[in-house]
Formats: sequence, structure tokens, C-alpha cells
Amino acid sequence: MKVRLFFVLAFLLVIQISFAQTYAFKVLVSKGKTEVKNDNNWQSIKVGASLKPTDEVKIGENAYLGLIHATGKPLEVREAKTYKVSELVSKIAPGTSVINKYTDFILSSETEKKNRLSATGAVHRDITKKDNIHLFLPKSEQAKVYGNHVLVQWTPAKIEGNYKVAFTDMMGAELTVVQTTDTRVLLDLSDEKFKKENQVLVHVSGKGKRTVDSGDDLIIQRVKPSERHRIDSLYAAANLPPDDSALTKYVLASFYEENMLLLDAQTAYYEAAKLAPDVELYSSAYEEFLKRMGFVK
Repeated sequence: MKVRLFFVLAFLLVIQISFAQTYAFKVLVSKGKTEVKNDNNWQSIKVGASLKPTDEVKIGENAYLGLIHATGKPLEVREAKTYKVSELVSKIAPGTSVINKYTDFILSSETEKKNRLSATGAVHRDITKKDNIHLFLPKSEQAKVYGNHVLVQWTPAKIEGNYKVAFTDMMGAELTVVQTTDTRVLLDLSDEKFKKENQVLVHVSGKGKRTVDSGDDLIIQRVKPSERHRIDSLYAAANLPPDDSALTKYVLASFYEENMLLLDAQTAYYEAAKLAPDVELYSSAYEEFLKRMGFVK
């Protein structure tokens, strides 16, 4: 009986070691000339591919790789050179993360993601009228925010001068007004003006041949304390590196979207694109999110 148990345990150990040897990283982003060497052959690296510890990767000039380690930790690779994958593994900080459980979501098709949002009623129906301003904010029940930064964006309109972006409390008292020629502003809820506000109303207007605006005020609301506690636990388990890299923002955006924190997701997708403007996948991911939400066609 002991002999049989020994062989069972040995067999399970071999399987575990073999599995560990077959998967070191998943490829989330690949830009430019990136290649992997396995079985003495160099091949282009595709998004979604797995890299084994025994592989080698070659990064060309101005190329880029965004990887997720088997422990769930993200890693950006930019320097043009040839690496052993085992060398890249050594760059991973100790500890584990549950982010790799979101890898399937990150790599899933746009149709799958949009169907998921549609099923939860999160997709915003396009009610844009000609020459009016359309705010890229979800329906009120989905317009909750976990973090302190919220990207407020809208469709461009024919105006002369600046857009006026007014933020008020639920009683209509003005909190702040922003004048901008851009079609987006980044709201900081940690600012003294907003610290005591759990809900903020947004209205955008501009003057052209006639006044155009965003119609009824739309709401931004902080997540409730009970929900914040749950998300805090999920975020802690994600154990993301404390950096502001584009890859971390991209992974964080998927984490938020999977957990239906759509305002946080939108902000993180935008920040990823802004941090790495040379990596088309990030800007594409942001645009595709806006399409999934029904904000743009």
C-alpha cells in the first residue's frame, strides 16, 4: 500500500513539474518584431501565445512585449535584445496574483465581451442627436466608481471656444466648472471639492450657432461601503505591481471591466493608451471598449 502511494505521489509530482515547465508567460501584447525560439526555430510571437521556461525570445528595435507570468504578475519587455525566458522569470517579484484568472477575459473576443455587457444591461443605447453632446457615461446604476480618477469624455460638437463642464452635487450646488477645448477631462475625486460627495452630477455644454449640451445631468457615484470592501479584497488578491506602466493599466482595466466597474475600466484603458502611444493595441483596446459600451460606432 505504501509503495502504491509512493508511486501515485511521484506521478503527481512529475505532472506538476511538467506543467510548470510548459508555461512561464502568456503573451498579452506584442508590437513590432518579436520572435520566440523553440525547437531551434524562430517564429513570430502572437498575442495569446504561451512561453516556456526553456524558450528564448528576441525583441527587435522599437518592439514591445506585454507578458503575464504564471503567478499572475505582469512584465513589460522593451529593450532590443535576445532573452532566455528563464531570465525574464527572474525579473518577476515574489508572491502570487489572481490576475492570471482574468487572462481569458483579456484575450477573449470583442463579441464575447460585448455580449457579456449586453447581458448585464450595461451597454449604453446610443441616443445621440445631431449636433448634441453625448457623454460617455454608463447608465446611472452602472455609473459607479471605485478609484479616485474618472475620465469624463463626450462626442465633439460644432462650437466656438471652450466646452463648459459643470460638476454639481445632488442639490444642484456647483462643485467646480472646467473650461476646455478638449473632449475629455480627468476628474479627481480626492480633490477637496469632492471628498464629501458620494454622488456627483455632470453636464457639458458649448456655444456655436446655438447652445448645445449633454441634456439631463448624468451621475457619477462612489461604490457603496459594502461593495468597496468586496472590491478591496479582490484588488488585494490581484497584487499588481505599484507601477504606472501601460501594461499594468491595461490589466487593471480588464480587472475593472470583469467586475463591472465600467468608469474605472474606461479610465484605465485611456491611461494605458496615453502611457504607451506607440503600442497600437492599447489605443485599440480603448476604442473597442467605447464601442462595446455603445458610445461610438
